[in-house]
Amino acid sequence: MLCCGKFAFYIKLLIIMCFSKMSRGASAGFDRHITIFSPEGRLYQVEYAFKAINSVNLTAVALKGKDIACIACQKKVPDKLIDASTVTSLYKLTDTIGCAVIGKLPDSRMQVHRTRYEAGKWKYRYGYDITVDMLAKRVSDLNQLYTQNAEMRPLGCSMIIVGYDDEFGPQIYRTDPAGYTCGFRGISVGPKQHQANSILEKKIKKKADFDNAETIQESILNNKNNLKSAELRSGESEVCVVAQEHPRVRFLTNQEIEDHLNAIAEKD
Repeated sequence: MLCCGKFAFYIKLLIIMCFSKMSRGASAGFDRHITIFSPEGRLYQVEYAFKAINSVNLTAVALKGKDIACIACQKKVPDKLIDASTVTSLYKLTDTIGCAVIGKLPDSRMQVHRTRYEAGKWKYRYGYDITVDMLAKRVSDLNQLYTQNAEMRPLGCSMIIVGYDDEFGPQIYRTDPAGYTCGFRGISVGPKQHQANSILEKKIKKKADFDNAETIQESILNNKNNLKSAELRSGESEVCVVAQEHPRVRFLTNQEIEDHLNAIAEKD
């Protein structure tokens, strides 16, 4: 009789444990495994990678004009002892392709190095520079591969790639930890991307073909609108441009950014 009572007790305890696991939410057993979908069809580790991108509190805005592609990015130095010239979110991938990477800095640098390697391997194999769309697709293929292998994890960063194509003109592509890429007329990445994209949509709806100066100024102004402070100084922003007249990647100096800020202030 005593054994039957103990057996019934353990059965009840097992049932309670099963129901408690179910009540903890659908993510309880699935957020530890990158290769397993939850019953809702979600990959939680990929979603966590997107949250890591927004945790750095930096937003990059890219806009395509008639003959130019531009990226404007906020620049924040986390410590007064750090040399500000060594802090950046903008990188040159090839002579004619640049990028902004927002997210965890070690992951961002790793992805930049791998992207440069892919661009160099393409040129070595085929004898000509890789195009912007092919480079973006290659990076996205690698990101998607990271969501399938248990020994890897998604990179906590997102990349905006810009360049100038002789056939298609200025190009803007974005990649993300899920392995998705697409071409854009204007796009942003970071915690304020929804507000920034909303502003871009309104600007592009009013005028589709910006000239070079307007493209740069609209990108900087969009970043300014995302800041809590009313003023944006040249040292708090960095800009990368690739244009038809100068197809090589060029980073604007602080003085050039200051000149554009003054032009924006005069318009206001």
